[in-house]
Amino acid sequence: MSFSKWIGASIGWSFGGPIGAIIGLALGSVVDGFSKTSTGKYTQQTYRGRTQTQSGDFEVSLLILASIVIKADGKQDQRELDFVRQQFVGMYGKERANHAFKLFKSIIKQNNISTRQVCLQIKQMMRHPSRLQLLHFLFGIAKADGFVTDNEIRQINTIAGYLGISSRDFESIKAMFYSSQDNAYKILEIDKSATVSEIKKAYRTMAKKYHPDKVMHLGKEHQKGAEEKFRQVQGAYEQLQKERGF
Repeated sequence: MSFSKWIGASIGWSFGGPIGAIIGLALGSVVDGFSKTSTGKYTQQTYRGRTQTQSGDFEVSLLILASIVIKADGKQDQRELDFVRQQFVGMYGKERANHAFKLFKSIIKQNNISTRQVCLQIKQMMRHPSRLQLLHFLFGIAKADGFVTDNEIRQINTIAGYLGISSRDFESIKAMFYSSQDNAYKILEIDKSATVSEIKKAYRTMAKKYHPDKVMHLGKEHQKGAEEKFRQVQGAYEQLQKERGF
């Protein structure tokens, strides 16, 4: 499949609004004959006509947010770029990943991308479980070079806020990437003082929240990432079972 056909087949609502403008600018540098005028017309028609998030919408949202996080520390580390490419190959296969990374390299060159406007469009069009999955991926990018800067954490926190993700959800996903004595409690979104009954209730709640079926509409490729979050929840619960003896 050619790059231009991949774009047409993969993207729904994300071809409109501020995200559509970013995509249009990126496409102008990677697709011959893709004019700004034609991009703009298609953008508005698609944005108004389709509201269901598809795999391609998630993909493009991820590329833009990833570019923001990677530039948060003022430099582009090759390990972070490699992580993005590796994840896309794992999710989409080599051909589709090559198309996505081609677009990504053009997006990351853009300056003055409005984090707020991009996130508000995503929040409006994307369900909460899918937004949680975006956040999980962004933490993976930040951790890819082995060192997470304060700027990267602040940027991801800002993105989470604009996406309508609570501080507890933010800390839960963050705890999946950074070890500490109370990680299991943070992942389950409870305090150390929680009773056994409260731990069990929290586990049921989090297992439901992070269940892979929540992102089934995005395709099997994105369920794999959701499965990782789900395993982390199970692992946290099993750890507390051993520690508390229940």
